[in-house]
Amino acid sequence: MNEDDHEVVGDVLDLHTFRPSDVKELIPDYIASCIERGYQQVRIIHGKGRGTLRRIVHAALERNEAVESYELAEPFAGGWGATIVRLRTT
Repeated sequence: MNEDDHEVVGDVLDLHTFRPSDVKELIPDYIASCIERGYQQVRIIHGKGRGTLRRIVHAALERNEAVESYELAEPFAGGWGATIVRLRTT
């Protein structure tokens, strides 16, 4: 993601409109954009379904050095259909 894409990066990313094959590349770009904007925590909505997107998201978060920790969201924030990500601050 970059400024030329004219996309607004917020602290919530809803993956319902993305193909699983796109998510592997999207997550690192999204995390980098969030860090540039000073976010310390973000929520990634992957849905409940069969867990395919959740597994892809969690694998991408495991490999990302900018991620301090992550956990499934509280029920009011999406429960097991969303992941809360805490970002490292520098």
